[in-house]
Amino acid sequence: MIVVTGSVTARQDSFDEVRKLSLEHVHRSRTEPGCISHAVHIDCENPLRLVFVEQWADRAALLAHFAVPASREFVKALQSLASAATTIEIYDATKLERL
Repeated sequence: MIVVTGSVTARQDSFDEVRKLSLEHVHRSRTEPGCISHAVHIDCENPLRLVFVEQWADRAALLAHFAVPASREFVKALQSLASAATTIEIYDATKLERL
């Protein structure tokens, strides 16, 4: 399984648009093959920061997600609305059974 985390910090004047675009992206992404989960959350310590947590079946599914034109357009739109650079981290994860 591939786990992706990312974040965007909106400007005060662009938060509503960033939130709207982020929810549209999450809902669309959930319909893609190989998407296990895809969510966006508001950071409790910085309410202008949105945090994404995603799970993908494998690397191929994630690469297909990145190739979707709407995904690229989403990232481009965020760049003009953010107050700082967006972040993304990708992990190859193995689920552990109870310890």
